[in-house]
Amino acid sequence: MPPVAKTKFDRYEFKYLLPQALREKVEAELGHFVDYDPFVASQPDLKYFVRSLYFDDPAYTAFYDKTDGLLSRKKFRLRTYTNNPDEIAPIFLEQKGRHNNRVIKVRTPLAEAARAPIADLESNGGEIAKIIMNHAQSGSVVEKFCYDYYKKNIKPVALIDYQRRPYISKLDSEFRLTFDEQLFATPARSLWLADEFQRKQCVPGYTIMEVKFRYHMPAWFHAVVQAFNLERVSISKIVSGMKTLKIAEDLS
Repeated sequence: MPPVAKTKFDRYEFKYLLPQALREKVEAELGHFVDYDPFVASQPDLKYFVRSLYFDDPAYTAFYDKTDGLLSRKKFRLRTYTNNPDEIAPIFLEQKGRHNNRVIKVRTPLAEAARAPIADLESNGGEIAKIIMNHAQSGSVVEKFCYDYYKKNIKPVALIDYQRRPYISKLDSEFRLTFDEQLFATPARSLWLADEFQRKQCVPGYTIMEVKFRYHMPAWFHAVVQAFNLERVSISKIVSGMKTLKIAEDLS
């Protein structure tokens, strides 16, 4: 699992959708300027697994706020780094939002004691939202989650799984770059309770390249963008997943 110490992120995030052949060329060129994140540098596949359970209200407000292009919006998700409930891995409640062009993500950990009731949700008949509220570290994230749960009736809508290969700039540790691939969406009401028969791949044959930085994009990356005629895209993994699963439809 990746390093998990940081709990707040405030930065720009640019995304590019790359077909496989282009991804290989871009990644090879980037090798002159970036190193593997130390966490994956010693791993054979140079990547790690990410799983997120996303929440939305009955009107799918978070979905439509994104597809309508609202400049200020937010969503909640539960994130972990394993698809095995018996594997010890951190679980975070995260609020990810956008204000104008900046992305702000704040997260808080769930106590280890949350793992068993989440894994046993089918037998104990509970709701994962209430488990979260009982086991999340106190603070603004869980308070806002509680508000949306009781006021807006947010519920789990889908799991999003993918493999991530992370890089860090050799010149600026604040500049990070990730390649996310093998993106799958599954209807679910918990981290490990899902209808696997409905699991579907999203954007097959493509990799989502995400560029993350606090202040400015370096000149060398501008040169890479120009060399390969890369175009930024507005793509959301959960929106892609919900559309693939036909949970909601982009009406814009």
